Amino acid sequence: QVQLVESGGGLVQAGGSLRLSCAASGRTFRTAAMGWFRQAPGKEREFVATISWSGGRTYCADSVKGRFTISRDNAKNTVYLQMNSLKPEDTAVYYCAAGPDATTFGPGYNYWGQGTQVTVSS
Repeated sequence: QVQLVESGGGLVQAGGSLRLSCAASGRTFRTAAMGWFRQAPGKEREFVATISWSGGRTYCADSVKGRFTISRDNAKNTVYLQMNSLKPEDTAVYYCAAGPDATTFGPGYNYWGQGTQVTVSS
């Protein structure tokens, strides 16, 4: 069992930065792949980034590549999403998720957090 709690969201101007954190409880975190997804109002949930259990493999969606970075600290049971050069179209609720494989496929994750709101003003 893994419980996930996101934090770090907020309101930021375009071009600014935010760092999201996802704190996990449960012993299985250190062997779980982690992902970040987002959902904007009226839109479907979309994949943002994923990282393998060791942190050795990461992948980001094309829409955020070069601006967002996913990382993890297994000693702290935490995964991060560093978001730079934010754009108004990045506005969404951001969710972290845990699962057996680092995949872009949402249903591949077993556990989800409650989400944190990110709003980017123009």
